[in-house]
Amino acid sequence: MDNRRRITPDSGKKGKAEVNRSAKKGARSNVAPDRSSGGLSDEKKKAIREGTLGVSPAAPAREPIITSEEDIERAREISPYLTSGSRDISVPLSAESIKAFQVYAAMLRKWNEKMNLTNIVDDQGIAIRHFIDSLTLVAHIEEEERKQGRQDLSLIDVGTGAGFPGIPLKVTMPQLHITLLDSLKKRVGFLDAVCEALNLSKITTVHSRAEEAAKNKQYREKYDIATARAVASLPTLCEYCMPYVKVGGIFLAMKGHAEDEIGQAEKAIVTLGGTIEDVHEFLLPGTEMKRTVLVIRKIRSTPARYPRGQGKAEKEPIL
Repeated sequence: MDNRRRITPDSGKKGKAEVNRSAKKGARSNVAPDRSSGGLSDEKKKAIREGTLGVSPAAPAREPIITSEEDIERAREISPYLTSGSRDISVPLSAESIKAFQVYAAMLRKWNEKMNLTNIVDDQGIAIRHFIDSLTLVAHIEEEERKQGRQDLSLIDVGTGAGFPGIPLKVTMPQLHITLLDSLKKRVGFLDAVCEALNLSKITTVHSRAEEAAKNKQYREKYDIATARAVASLPTLCEYCMPYVKVGGIFLAMKGHAEDEIGQAEKAIVTLGGTIEDVHEFLLPGTEMKRTVLVIRKIRSTPARYPRGQGKAEKEPIL
């Protein structure tokens, strides 16, 4: 049974969500229905700007991006880096997982020719800076599984971009229930294609801004784990991600060198209902790149006013 879903939260009705899949396989709706009391929805305005308003859902919006067997064969060059990197972080990879990462790498490169997914396209970069970097969360998730006494934890990857760390975690830890959240529809289309190509189940893509979906009761405080690998400051990341975490769950914040940011984020963490449980600093295998994973435990509900909209989490962070 295929449990993948693509969802677009409907801001016109709080707590509702529109499943953005047609009953006909492969169909896509270009414009979300306008369910507001009047005027044009943001999706319709965007469709007008892009010239796609009124296009039949059954008609392909653009030429499909095909990843060939040659593309996948070339991606085999990432294997040695994956093997050594996974050994360094004590996350052994099966032959099946390595094959899945090869397909993922090939699709990343192919789709990156048509849209901006990543600036990192070399074999070592994709293997280490994307895949292995994502898998540095495995030990923390396994520890949370032990604490919770179960393995079917739910995880939301906020602002997932090209699927990091969510998809590598799903490949390696198939028992997880994962939600990939991103604000750009084209990127969500890429995520859907990768999930289908890798035959991943119990994984959902959501097209929404982080601050909007966090106000939706379908997602707010529904996850055992939230994570984000983003360039935003730690106080901003906390405001975007903490509202998704259940009381008792954790936020795994992925940062570079974060010593200064930790002090700046203390007020935000407390305000949003959290406490720092652990700080893990290390070098990314095979590089001199500093990495930090912060484990922030949710000990009480996030106040309803957070996250704030209109970019306030970035313009006026909680300091």
